Amino acid sequence: ASPILASIGGKYQVILAADPLVAGYDAETGKELWTANCLSGEVGPSPAYGEGLVFAANEYARLAAINPANGQMVWEQDEYMPEVASPVVSEGLLFVATSYGVLACYDAKTGAKIWEHDGGVGYYSSPVIADGKLFLFNTEGHLQVYALSREKTLVAESSLGVKVTTTPAFANNRMFVRAGTALYCIGSK
Repeated sequence: ASPILASIGGKYQVILAADPLVAGYDAETGKELWTANCLSGEVGPSPAYGEGLVFAANEYARLAAINPANGQMVWEQDEYMPEVASPVVSEGLLFVATSYGVLACYDAKTGAKIWEHDGGVGYYSSPVIADGKLFLFNTEGHLQVYALSREKTLVAESSLGVKVTTTPAFANNRMFVRAGTALYCIGSK
């Protein structure tokens, strides 16, 4: 799992996830600020930060919402766990994509499941928020674009025609995604 940098209480924290801990460190001093024991096994997904909470998950463990002020768990659940894809949070919604093909949307503050979609094909690519929407590639290269909404609303879908296991990046009204030996740029000039 890659570390993330989050501005929490006016200071930057480096947040790391590895078996068995999620931990926050002062970005200036390196001092450990908090830990939460909630992961196990091989931890691939990076943590996410939003709505004042840190979210961490991995397959065969649990999905946990952690208060970064004290390391206390606010809520946890174990229905849908990502193996590779990192969770993402926006507009009070937390999205988790699994390697067995389920995209789940949760209320970020309470952990209540709002909706789920079983696409039947796994996700290794992490969901990304861009242009006020959620973008997600499955491993067969099928792109799904969802509205950031409490209602499951598929806005668009398309196929790249090649397998995708990487997470896209967005800049200047374009999406960049690596698939195989090629780098694709999708968007307008």
